[in-house]
Amino acid sequence: MRSYEATVRIDASPEEVWRDLVDVGSWRDWDSGVDRVEGRVALGERLTLYATMIRSRPFVVTVTELRPREAMRWRGGLPLGLAVIERTYQLDAQDDGGTVLTVREDQTGPLAWVTERSTPDLNPSFRQFCAGVKARAEGRSRASG
Repeated sequence: MRSYEATVRIDASPEEVWRDLVDVGSWRDWDSGVDRVEGRVALGERLTLYATMIRSRPFVVTVTELRPREAMRWRGGLPLGLAVIERTYQLDAQDDGGTVLTVREDQTGPLAWVTERSTPDLNPSFRQFCAGVKARAEGRSRASG
């Protein structure tokens, strides 16, 4: 199994962070690693993510878990579970009103080596994504506060 992960502390409520996570159409406005995302965030819906680091291969996933203000999970990969890519966005509410966001991707399955070989190190991209969510949510939180 291969995994990538980034975590950030955000001085904004889980509601504010969640708003940015599920508004995938606006990701490119604050994450330079995303060209665009097609689709809508709803349980069972398909999304197509076009990332700047792998422009030749969009990332097609299905939304498999949606717990508002807590977690969102996407699943993609090869048919029949031969290679499974699971990406999770986890929000943990903090006692002071802030949020800890963790973005994680696990690549598993008997042919996971196929996706591992063709996927660059996603840790820098995930850190960049977390920094973008942080800047956007904190900026909005300060502007309304």
